[in-house]
Amino acid sequence: MATAVPTDLDSQPTSEPDRLEAAADQAIAVSGGNACNAVKALLVTNEFLEAQIAELQAAVSNGFARGKFEPVPRDRKDWYD
Repeated sequence: MATAVPTDLDSQPTSEPDRLEAAADQAIAVSGGNACNAVKALLVTNEFLEAQIAELQAAVSNGFARGKFEPVPRDRKDWYD
């Protein structure tokens, strides 16, 4: 059975392991106590956020250059040297 997770900021854990434990407990509680469903929901959320990051990176790159520069090819090895 899932335990209730406090929602006020003063009672939230401050150390990283405690914070992650609380976040995991909260995800499981939101999923009705089913850890498998919590993992599935987190995977879907992660894929959605990764897609948003890719869209934002493309928008920032084009917006920053304002079309003055051609984008650097991804396979160009000397770009990161």
